[in-house]
Amino acid sequence: MPAAILVIEDDHYIQELIAEFLRAQPYEVDVAGDGLEGWQKFQAGTYDLVILDLMLPTMDGYSVCRRIREKGNTPVIVLTALAEEKDQLRAFEEEADDYITKPFSFHVLMKRVEAVLRRSRGALAGEQLWGGRLRLDADAYKVFVDGKIVETTTKEFDILHTLIHNAGRIMTRDMLLDKVWGYDYYGDSRIVDAHIKNIRKKLGISIIRTVKGVGYSLESELAGVGG
Repeated sequence: MPAAILVIEDDHYIQELIAEFLRAQPYEVDVAGDGLEGWQKFQAGTYDLVILDLMLPTMDGYSVCRRIREKGNTPVIVLTALAEEKDQLRAFEEEADDYITKPFSFHVLMKRVEAVLRRSRGALAGEQLWGGRLRLDADAYKVFVDGKIVETTTKEFDILHTLIHNAGRIMTRDMLLDKVWGYDYYGDSRIVDAHIKNIRKKLGISIIRTVKGVGYSLESELAGVGG
């Protein structure tokens, strides 16, 4: 069944072009021209992915993203003309999964869509990973702490997955970007910090160690891999 994608974009020309490219893949596509309409459509429908502008009338994209996250883990790709670091960091603090700035390549956008959908549908099927009190179920893309489920975004899950697979090894920000975002990401590496901050807050346990000026690691004695 084709993935269902909601495009929330107030520029009608860009909105139609995105929808046209997506439908040619083919994906099922709904569109909304402002933040409130987008949020209402999201509540009424079932979507596998949201492509979201930030500068929207009636409700800005940050607010829409926050509401989507309060409801669940549907992946969100931000697509915006806001290119400053502070805007990107704020979007990731609202738990967006990816961030693309305008002007953009439609072919790159399609690749990002494919990558996010692949992760959200559990491309790592069948794998179970443990890190002390932490467990990852790669089949269902779920995270557990002390047996209780913790809601995470696909990016947060992928970061945890990478850290557990490299337990005891220091992972630099660039290494995490390469593993999680892919080699086509050219943004600020400090978006990793925003995701780590969100992960720590959600887990509520001290499992990720900061190596000042370098990156992050999961203590080797806390982690193991099983299937």
